[in-house]
Amino acid sequence: MENFIKFLKAIKSLKSDVEFSHQGDITTEAEFDKVNWITGADANNTAITTTTNPHPELTWTKVNNKMIELQTAYDGIGLIQRKRAKEYPSIANQLDEIYHNGIDSWKSMIKVTKDKYPK
Repeated sequence: MENFIKFLKAIKSLKSDVEFSHQGDITTEAEFDKVNWITGADANNTAITTTTNPHPELTWTKVNNKMIELQTAYDGIGLIQRKRAKEYPSIANQLDEIYHNGIDSWKSMIKVTKDKYPK
């Protein structure tokens, strides 16, 4: 999972209504301290930002721990599913297999990939 996406998901899972902006990845506390936290908008509807984190519940430690948790989940069962998806025949080929050779033949065809990447 890309670092910025992981950071975004971690922030949103800890506090869903937070708005921020940042350029590049956020993988260290120093980068976390440079996040532009959006605290409102001015009369022209331009974002008002600060690099002083206005969310005391969002510490680097909590966000980093959530990022690690998300990556672990992504690498776990999701990794197996992604590997299998790359190797399964297309849906069209699977349907063709069922039509011409029946369900049991299709199950045998799919089992090769399932056996290669067991849960």
